Amino acid sequence: MARGESGSTPRAPSRASRLRLLLIAATLLVLTFLAAAYWIFRPNLTAAERGRRLAESNGCFGCHGPEGLRGSGNPGREEGAVPNFEGTLMMYAESEQDVREWIRDGAPRARREDPAWRAERAKGAVRMPAYGRRLSEREIEDLVAFVMTVGEMHAPEDSLALHGRERAEALGCFGCHGAGGRLARPNPGSLKGYVPPWDGPDFLELVSGEGEFREWVEEGVGQRFRTNPVAQFFLKRAPLKMPAYRDHLEPGDVQALWAYVQWLRAARTTSKPASIP
Repeated sequence: MARGESGSTPRAPSRASRLRLLLIAATLLVLTFLAAAYWIFRPNLTAAERGRRLAESNGCFGCHGPEGLRGSGNPGREEGAVPNFEGTLMMYAESEQDVREWIRDGAPRARREDPAWRAERAKGAVRMPAYGRRLSEREIEDLVAFVMTVGEMHAPEDSLALHGRERAEALGCFGCHGAGGRLARPNPGSLKGYVPPWDGPDFLELVSGEGEFREWVEEGVGQRFRTNPVAQFFLKRAPLKMPAYRDHLEPGDVQALWAYVQWLRAARTTSKPASIP
C-alpha cells in the first residue's frame, strides 16, 4: 500500500542548504562581534576636544601656537604678537559670542564696524581669517568650546568647585586630561587611545560615583579594574598611567575635585552662554 502525502518521509536538508545556514550564522556572529567591538572602542569626544582637533587641522596653531598657548610674532601691531587663548584672550573677547564672531567672521561685529580698529588691524602682518564659509555651524561651535576651555572663560561660581579646579591644576591633572580636564590627550595602547576627559561619556564608564572617584585619585585605579583582566591589559599597555595621589593630597582635596567634576558635567548639559567670570 502506497504512503499518502501525510505519511511521506521528510527529506533531510541538502549539503548545500546546510552550508548556506552555516554561512548565514557565521556572518551574523561576525557582524555581532564587529558591532560590539565598535560600541566598546568607539571614540566619545567632547566638543572641546573636537574643537582642538579642528583647530589643529585648520591651521589655527600656526598663528596662535601649539594648542593656542603661544602666539606668533605680528610685526606692525602695537602688541607685537598674535594673542594666545590662555593669557591674552580676554583682551580681545568679552563673551562667548565675541569668540564665536572672531572665528566665524574674523572679528566681532563692533570691531569690524570701527574704522580706527580696521586701520590698526591693517598695519599687522598677520590677520585673523574668517572661517564662516569653511566650517559648518557645529564645527564653529566646537572651536568656540575649545577656545573657551583653554581661555578659562567659564568658571564655577561655587567656591568648592572653583577650589577643585585650582587643586587639579596644582596637582598636574590638566597635564594629561588637558585644559580644565576637558581634552582627550593621545594615549596609545589604552582602550580608546586617549585619556578620557572628565566631562565626556567615557568618564561614566570608569567612575560610578564619588567613592570610585576617590579610588582613582588616591590609588591610581578603581578597585573594580584591579581584578579585571581585560582592563588590566589596556591599563598596562598605555604609556600614560593615572598616578596615585594619596601622599600628595591636602585635606578636602577629593571632595573639591569631585565638586569641580560635577560642575563640569552639569555645565556640559546646559546651553547657557558662558562669559568671563
